[in-house]
Amino acid sequence: MEDFAVHLQHERNRSPQTIRAYVSDLYGLVHDVLTASGWTDEAQTLPPAVLETVDLHDLRGWLGRLSGTGAARSTLARKTASVRTFMAWAVREGRRPTDPSLRLSSPRRSSSLPEALNAGQAHRLIETAQQRARTAASSGSEPSPEGSPAQRAVALRDVAVLEVLYATGIRVAELAVLDRADIDHERRTLRVTGKGDKERTVPFGVPAGQALDRWLHHGRPQLQRQGPAAHPGRDADALFLGVRGGRLGVRQIRTLVDDLLAALGDTSARGPHVLRHTAATHLLDGGADLRAVQELLGHSSLQTTQLYTHISIERLRQGYQQAHPRA
Repeated sequence: MEDFAVHLQHERNRSPQTIRAYVSDLYGLVHDVLTASGWTDEAQTLPPAVLETVDLHDLRGWLGRLSGTGAARSTLARKTASVRTFMAWAVREGRRPTDPSLRLSSPRRSSSLPEALNAGQAHRLIETAQQRARTAASSGSEPSPEGSPAQRAVALRDVAVLEVLYATGIRVAELAVLDRADIDHERRTLRVTGKGDKERTVPFGVPAGQALDRWLHHGRPQLQRQGPAAHPGRDADALFLGVRGGRLGVRQIRTLVDDLLAALGDTSARGPHVLRHTAATHLLDGGADLRAVQELLGHSSLQTTQLYTHISIERLRQGYQQAHPRA
């Protein structure tokens, strides 16, 4: 497994997050195969060479059991891709005589449309975060949680996070690894490192720029004082910080976005990816070129971006049916 991870890093130029996902998928396969054969955690030691002996029956059983637990088709497709990448490498390296994944059918990805907020919901989402920031700021020096310096800083950070996600449509993992040096304040652009460590430049608007300025000048210094000595290295340059002064993680971003989405009350949408879908949909609603949106989102395939055109067409159809007398 370690050799495979090194291969992914140095020969395939995969990001640390991608490598962790591949390795996690493979450990999941190993655990499933062993459990199905009667192995229990109490045994404490893993039988050797599990990945060198799994066959097509094992792979199909693993995916079938995952499907039975309600795993999404996109999840099954990703895990299948992880196994195929490993098996191809193992055969090339002489670790396995054959590749059973060649006969494994790929689960079809769902073609369901991604959920996006309408313009009014997006505005209210950001307004909710801004109102929390105003409330925290007006609390002054009162000994309330909302009025603590750290909470005021967090409120400014949350506004900036929402503004950047909605303005740029970048992935939550891309947001989490941003450093201060990745911002060009004069041109209002971000240098974003996406999948496969591919860099792209993404513009943002005035509201996002103002939110970033307030965070960087009035919020970030406060959180940085919460514990910079405990977070040396790259965390010292992180654009967004957590309450303890370290880099804000993907899980923390997801939690804060979910909390604000829940406060809307009129949508079941959850997760930072909703803002990515929303940004793409609103760009296309406004007449943006499909290729430009593909570049902005960092999609390798135009087909992925085209999903959002279906959302725009569906909204157009709904508006037509509601407004046209002969719809």
